[in-house]
Amino acid sequence: MWNTYVFMVRRAPMTGVIKDAIFIEHKTGPSHPESPRRLEVLYDMLEDKDMLGKLEYLPPRKATKEEIEYNHMPAYYEQVAMTEGIPYSSLDMDTQLSAKSFEAALYAAGGVLRGIDTVMSKECDNIFALIRPPGHHAEANRGMGFCIFNNIAVGAEYAIRNHALERVLIVDWDLHHGNGTQHSFYSDDRVLYFSIHQYPYYPGTGDIMEAGSGRGRGFTVNIPLGPRYGDYAYITLFEKVLRPIALLYRPQLVLVSAGFDAHYEDPFGGMEITTDGFASLAGVAMDIAESTANGRLLLSLEGGYNLEALRESVKKVLLRLNGEIGDVSPEPPSVRRRQDVDLIIERISGVQREFWSCF
Repeated sequence: MWNTYVFMVRRAPMTGVIKDAIFIEHKTGPSHPESPRRLEVLYDMLEDKDMLGKLEYLPPRKATKEEIEYNHMPAYYEQVAMTEGIPYSSLDMDTQLSAKSFEAALYAAGGVLRGIDTVMSKECDNIFALIRPPGHHAEANRGMGFCIFNNIAVGAEYAIRNHALERVLIVDWDLHHGNGTQHSFYSDDRVLYFSIHQYPYYPGTGDIMEAGSGRGRGFTVNIPLGPRYGDYAYITLFEKVLRPIALLYRPQLVLVSAGFDAHYEDPFGGMEITTDGFASLAGVAMDIAESTANGRLLLSLEGGYNLEALRESVKKVLLRLNGEIGDVSPEPPSVRRRQDVDLIIERISGVQREFWSCF
């Protein structure tokens, strides 16, 4: 008699990418930093030889008016809709629109929703939505900071309503604080919002004492940093602040506002994150999702304005998501910098220990 043995081999993660030409149609003017070139260089990168055959490509769908209004006021939706077909308009001095910007913004939000459905059904283990316009600055009643609709906030509310989730984690590593996302869930314990950002800087929100209100008290965690913090600081803060809080919270879905303007070559900020550093941040998000959310993880593109840095950083993150590379330990910083990071952790702990037993 033959004995039959079954060997369980853990497959590599299957990473999906949301992409579409409609996002290129959001024209912002020849000198605007949030330009179609940002996605053109990323879509070109996907054709590199070492990327071929490794990713699943998914088209977005258009978000409905009702879905946008999960997070935005009806009057604001109508304000944006009225710009359709107009060659040039603006929501504020930074946020320009063109004839197809409204359509692109609906597909950007809808791309996140398509991605959420995909990871919830486990058709893909994780998703990176390479979309624009970005979203995390968009408030319920206005666009700002290059953002029209808040893609991640719409996505979190969609996941709660349509997939019966009770706990969603949003991690925001963009250089700038996601004021719109924070305000969307500031009094809501169904969403834990974690942001690490340069401060004081645009948009002026994200102080360490902003920790939520009412039912949401303790479910906003802000890590404001001065300039020139690099991989060591970010990774240490993810490991010693984000990870323990997230493991107590036990999110059922992890969403990431993935901005790359904290890169050391980006013209907008003063941070010093490397491409390997971004990959390691994605690795922590993956570990959290694997621990509590059956691996369900979606990243959505936010900022990043040095095109080469953006290209290489997103590539490294995709390779990390797909299990092609591991995390890289950052270069040991000076004693002074390690002390600075320890002091930041102490300050955050002083605010958050009221809410989280890990401190």
